[in-house]
Amino acid sequence: MKKIGIIILLMALTMNGFCLKAKAEKQTEGKQEISSDKKEPSKFLIGNDEVNIERNDSAFNLKTGNRGLSILESLEGPRLSFKKYPDNNYWDNEDNDDRHIRRRNRFRGHWTGLELGFNNYATSANSMVLPSDIDYMILHSSKSTNFNINFTQLSLGLTRHIGFVTGLGLNWNNYRFDGNNNIIKGDNGVIQVLEPSNTLEKSKLATLFLTLPFILEFQVPVNSNHLTIGAGPIGAIKLGSHTKMVFEDGHTIKSWGDFSLNMLRCGATARVGYGNFMLYGTYYKTPLFQTGKGPGDIDLYPFEIGIALTFND
Repeated sequence: MKKIGIIILLMALTMNGFCLKAKAEKQTEGKQEISSDKKEPSKFLIGNDEVNIERNDSAFNLKTGNRGLSILESLEGPRLSFKKYPDNNYWDNEDNDDRHIRRRNRFRGHWTGLELGFNNYATSANSMVLPSDIDYMILHSSKSTNFNINFTQLSLGLTRHIGFVTGLGLNWNNYRFDGNNNIIKGDNGVIQVLEPSNTLEKSKLATLFLTLPFILEFQVPVNSNHLTIGAGPIGAIKLGSHTKMVFEDGHTIKSWGDFSLNMLRCGATARVGYGNFMLYGTYYKTPLFQTGKGPGDIDLYPFEIGIALTFND
């Protein structure tokens, strides 16, 4: 996705100049011979991505990674086409070895990938034991899970093995209640218990957040791979939330709403791993619910731990 974004950005910057050039050539057609010789391709880096630009009198080619954009002049005007190249197909094959060397020597962080773990929350005293007056918030720990898709990243290297990593991710949290209850947004937005008359098979609060980390990462070479250690702040914005109750007879009730959840939250994340497999943990210093609207007027601070499979190559 980041590579496609780079292509679109460079396309916007170059499209206007290319069109003006094509128009001028049409007006002088017949007065001078147009050279068919290709110009030498230009190469530069944007972040960790090598961008190749090849241009002649009738075509403009741009390539980053295995994605490309071609702008070809025709009588009807410029024609645009997007291309996907094999990973080992570059315009200048003589530079393959140099490109692979540069790729091996640059810093590449570990953020994009999939994460699966457990989530819960703690009181301001860092205790998972909740007061008896809000025991309806007690979770079934083994069934309260989170799933994350980190879909884009930017690596900012300080050295080959040290650098900052940022990006975007989607964070799903399922808070599975242990009791035969759910929650409801009551008067003045205060969270209260909801006790159905029938027996529940399962009941939960589910949230979806967009996350943005800023991680300082260290990579220690071990054999032919790396031991990776990283930590830093992380922020998130809420995209949606709902409650769900499933009764013993299979009847399901799902209710969408904001449930007085904080729209923005921030905290800290840390991860350690070998190669592309990692353990991660995230703790938010922003309460799950808005101040003064949480259950029993008690602030609950969410956290999650789990394993990750990253795709930094």
